[in-house]
Amino acid sequence: MATHSPQDLDLLLSKLAGDDSFRQSFLKDPQLALGGLGIKLDASQIPSTRSLPAKEVIAANRHAIQGKVESAAGAVPFFLSGQR
Repeated sequence: MATHSPQDLDLLLSKLAGDDSFRQSFLKDPQLALGGLGIKLDASQIPSTRSLPAKEVIAANRHAIQGKVESAAGAVPFFLSGQR
């Protein structure tokens, strides 16, 4: 898994908290959606069953989420598992 900057994580959180089209794309094909943001992800990190927390949950907990994960790529399994 590649390491990405805090800015990459911030962009990912912004998209997940406010962009319905990106959220749908992210659920359907995380590698493709992230690639559009310049974020590379190993396919082995993607859970087979995927869900996302509500946009409002991500927005309200943005700083806490940033403290839990080190990079945008590291956040993907966390988000796709639907953890809140």
